Amino acid sequence: MASSLLHQPILPVPAAGRVVPVPEDNPQTPAKVELGRLLFYDTRLSKDNSVACASCHKPEFAFSDGGKAVSTGIFGRKGTRNAPTLTNVGFRSRLFWEGRSPRLELQAVGPLMAHDEMGLEPEELAQKLGATPEYTRAFQKVFGEAPSLKAVTYAIAAFERTLVSYNSPFDRYQAGDDSAMSQAALRGMELFFSEKGDCFHCHVGPDFTDDQPHNIALYTVYKDIGLARATGKDEDVGKFKTPTLRNVALTAPYMHDGSIKTLWEVVQHYNRGGEPNLNADVLIRPLGLTDQEVDDLVAFLESLTDRSFTTNPAFLPPERKGASR
Repeated sequence: MASSLLHQPILPVPAAGRVVPVPEDNPQTPAKVELGRLLFYDTRLSKDNSVACASCHKPEFAFSDGGKAVSTGIFGRKGTRNAPTLTNVGFRSRLFWEGRSPRLELQAVGPLMAHDEMGLEPEELAQKLGATPEYTRAFQKVFGEAPSLKAVTYAIAAFERTLVSYNSPFDRYQAGDDSAMSQAALRGMELFFSEKGDCFHCHVGPDFTDDQPHNIALYTVYKDIGLARATGKDEDVGKFKTPTLRNVALTAPYMHDGSIKTLWEVVQHYNRGGEPNLNADVLIRPLGLTDQEVDDLVAFLESLTDRSFTTNPAFLPPERKGASR
């Protein structure tokens, strides 16, 4: 394409050079990351030994629960929200769909204790892991103490901060490989960063998210009131945090409740301006995109897929590590 926009830097910094911020009270060490990886895949962290973190955050789906609108927790209990991807989760300043948690260590407490997820009380978690010799040794090595809820969440957070993905066709194009993206994806990229497509205001920066809550007019009346659940404010009803678009083609279905099955349908939702809603973000409006333009935007979104991320041996469970080689 002749447009000069396609050859201008779009990301504010080279994505591959980004460094995940690490809190002072939880420094990264190889042993801690490895312990976190083991815990992430261990179903013993749930009350009935049926659910691990990875049960709802599967590596092949970019650490989302691909194909499921909502996930299944202990005793077959269904959740109410779609499990988000963990792609580049270490860069997020707001976690959960309404952004109520400011850091990974706090976020991890929620699923571990939630009635419809893993359902363990802190004392029961400590007792289960403390009865396992390999964990007793590992926690002593890493933390100098017996297993505890805090140590578990700190180890899992350390592992999750390693889940970095910046090797998509889009990244390779940004690095100078003009053949990395298809012509349709290039057209879609131009639309994405234009006022016509109008995607870039919220899906901004290296991870294509402003980390802010918005009401995108998904419904006229929301069953799940979103941010208002945490703030109690009427103006926050229906507001959910902008998700990253990295690896988005692997994480269907979409939206906070998994109610939209395909990327094409997602783009069409924005194209028609959503549903009538008084709290809708000011940017939500009919876009007037043709079917070809919708297809091109989908092609661009697909170009954000990093297959090396989903097969990285360092991210896989012990029994699968190295399987992709």
